[in-house]
Amino acid sequence: MDASTKKNLQKIACNVRMGVIEGTYNAKSGHPGGSLSISDTLTYLYFNKMNIDPENPENPDRDRLVLSKGHTAPALYSVLAQKGYFPKEELKSLRHIGAMLQGHPCIYIPGVDMSSGSLGQGISAACGMALAGKLNGKDYKVYTILGDGEIEEGQVWEAAMFAAHYNLGNLVAIVDNNGLQIDGPITEVCSPEPITDKFAAFGWHVITMDAHDFDDIDRAFAEADSITDKPVAIIQKSVKGKGVSFMENQVSWHGAAPNKEQYDTAIAELSAQLKELED
Repeated sequence: MDASTKKNLQKIACNVRMGVIEGTYNAKSGHPGGSLSISDTLTYLYFNKMNIDPENPENPDRDRLVLSKGHTAPALYSVLAQKGYFPKEELKSLRHIGAMLQGHPCIYIPGVDMSSGSLGQGISAACGMALAGKLNGKDYKVYTILGDGEIEEGQVWEAAMFAAHYNLGNLVAIVDNNGLQIDGPITEVCSPEPITDKFAAFGWHVITMDAHDFDDIDRAFAEADSITDKPVAIIQKSVKGKGVSFMENQVSWHGAAPNKEQYDTAIAELSAQLKELED
């Protein structure tokens, strides 16, 4: 990845993170921690990888993304707003009664490919989309993002078995391995480790990547593109709350919103990061 492209993605990711903070602050609820940990990956997918068009969001030949860990909708909404699917001002209405942007992704929102939120189910929907594409001779890709706590759900592994059985080479699952879930460290709640070995045992091609290094993200997705005969699992090592110092690696930000002081601090930190990139 050239330096100009990387810097542009880093700047967009900063703005996506600010959108996450804006949304959860105005909602007085939400899940900023896990939203911040996938912000770089979503930025890369929507601004450097996926075949999508905000002017034609239902193009049957578009790539798809299913946010299986649907509680991190603030990140998806923020990247969709940055991409131009709807005005950024909408982010301030997150979770408000009657607003478009509810607490979990809804398929009626421009750019959202699947309603999600009940953990474990998104990857099954992604499998269906991928199989449909294969049967219909389409060349679109289907991406799905799961939480590492989410993969404690049995349905995930039923879907993993299905995807390998049907050789869904057009499916890429990204596991956000930030090590924390709502009740604490994943290794203490109900450890899904070793994650890479499990997906490999189910017949997937497995890739690991640094979720906050755009060079490594680019490498991982390039490798994924080279695999056409089986599904790909990208296990991304990430930091929950990435980009906001007091949220990083803190399980308490799984389902809590910043107050005014915390909002001001978070926006100031992200603004400083953006300014450094622009200088």
